[in-house]
Amino acid sequence: MGDAGTGLAAIQLGTYLFLFFTCAAGIPAFIAGSLLMVSKLWDALNDPLIGWMSDHTNSRWGPRLPWMIGGSVPLGLFLAAMWWVPPGGIEAKTMYYIFAAILLMTAYTAVNLPFAALSTELTDNTAIRTRLNAARFTGSILAGTTGLIVAAGFLADGVQGYTSMGRVTGTIATITTLIACWGLAPFAKKARKPIVQSEPFQKQLKRVLNNKLFTRIIALYLLLWCGLQLMQTVSLIYIEQVMLVPIDISKWIPIPFQISTLLGLQFWSFYSNKYGRISALFKGGKIWIIACLCVIFMPPIAKGVSINDLLTINNIESIKMLILLIIILLVGFGASTAYLIPWSLLPDAIDADPEKPSGIYTAWMVFVQKVGIGLSVQLLGLLLSLAGYKSSTNCSSILGNVEQPLTAIITIRLCMGLIPSLLVVIGLITMRPWKNLDLQSKRALQ
Repeated sequence: MGDAGTGLAAIQLGTYLFLFFTCAAGIPAFIAGSLLMVSKLWDALNDPLIGWMSDHTNSRWGPRLPWMIGGSVPLGLFLAAMWWVPPGGIEAKTMYYIFAAILLMTAYTAVNLPFAALSTELTDNTAIRTRLNAARFTGSILAGTTGLIVAAGFLADGVQGYTSMGRVTGTIATITTLIACWGLAPFAKKARKPIVQSEPFQKQLKRVLNNKLFTRIIALYLLLWCGLQLMQTVSLIYIEQVMLVPIDISKWIPIPFQISTLLGLQFWSFYSNKYGRISALFKGGKIWIIACLCVIFMPPIAKGVSINDLLTINNIESIKMLILLIIILLVGFGASTAYLIPWSLLPDAIDADPEKPSGIYTAWMVFVQKVGIGLSVQLLGLLLSLAGYKSSTNCSSILGNVEQPLTAIITIRLCMGLIPSLLVVIGLITMRPWKNLDLQSKRALQ
C-alpha cells in the first residue's frame, strides 16, 4: 500500500502526460519534453534534501512516517491538478504546468523516499529485503494498473476525461498512502534509526561516490530506468500513431504490460533468491532486449481496421495484433527486473557504509534515476520535434486527420525499440563484475 499512491502517479504521468500535453493541451513536442524534464529535475533535486531532513526527523513513530502523512493529501491534490487544461495560450499553460509539477513532485518525494528507506531499515536479512521490495513494487504496479483502467474508462471523453481521471486517481493516491501509514506505524516505530549527524553536501557526495558498490548500482538503475521511461512515455504514441491500433482499444493496451510486469516481479523475486540477483537481471534483461528489437520491425495494422476485424480469427490484422500483445508481455516480463534488482542490491551498498544512512543513499538512488528520466523525456521531445512530429488540441484528430511524417514514425520506432535495448545492454555490461560477488554472497549465506 505504501507505494500505491506514488506508483499510480508514476504510471499515469509516465504513460499519458506527454500525450496529454501534445494532443489535449496543444503544447509542441519540444516544450512538452521540456516540461517533463523540469518536473523530473526538480523531483531529483529535492530528493537529497528530503532524504537528509527525513534522516534528521525525530518523532514517536520514527523519522519516516511524518513525511508520508504530510505528503499524502498534497500528492492527491496536485496529481489531479496536472490533468486540467487551463485557459490561455502556450505560455500560460506552460507556467501553470511548471508550478503544478513542482508542487506534485515535492509531495511525491515526501511520500516515496521515506517509504523506500524503510525497506532497508525494517530488516537486515537480504532475502527478506528482496521480498519486501517485490511486495512494494507489486503494490505499485497493481495501483498503476488500476490507474490505467480508470484512464481507459475516462479518456474516451477527450479533455474532460483527463480531468475526471485526475480527480479519481488523486483520491486513490491519498487514501492508499494514509492507509499504509496506519498499517506501518508500529513497525516504523521499531525500525532501525539512521545515525543523526550534520553532513555538508560535499561530504555527502564524497560518501556516495566512494562507495563503489553504490556507484555501480546507480549506473545500472540510471540505464534501465532511462530505457523503461523512454518506452513508457512513447508507448501510446507508438501504439496509436505507428501501429494504428484503434483508439477504442489502444488505451487498454498498457494494462497487459502492467500484468506481465507484476508476474515478472514475483518470478524474478523467487528466481533471484534461488539463483542470485545478477543472474535474474541478466535473464530478464535479455528478454527485454529481444522484445525491444521486435518492436522496431513490427508492421502496422491496416488503417481503418475496426475492433470486430481484430477479433476475427485467421485475419492477418488480428494476427498482427496478437503478436504485438505478445511483444508487450515480453517487454513487461523482462523490464520488471528494472524495478526489483537495483533496489534489492541497494541495501548491500548501504551496509558497506559503517554509518548506514539509508535516507542519504535512497535519496541519491532516486536522484540519479529522476535525472535520467528527465533527460530521456527531453531527448524524446527534441527528437520528435526535429523529426517534424505534429501536436494537436484534439486527441481524436491526431489519429484521424493528422498524418505524421515518415521521419517522425521512424523516430518513434527507434525511441520505442533501439535506444532502450542499447541502454539495457550497457547496464548488463556494467554489472558483469558483480556476478562472482553475488554468487559468493549466496554461498556464504548457505
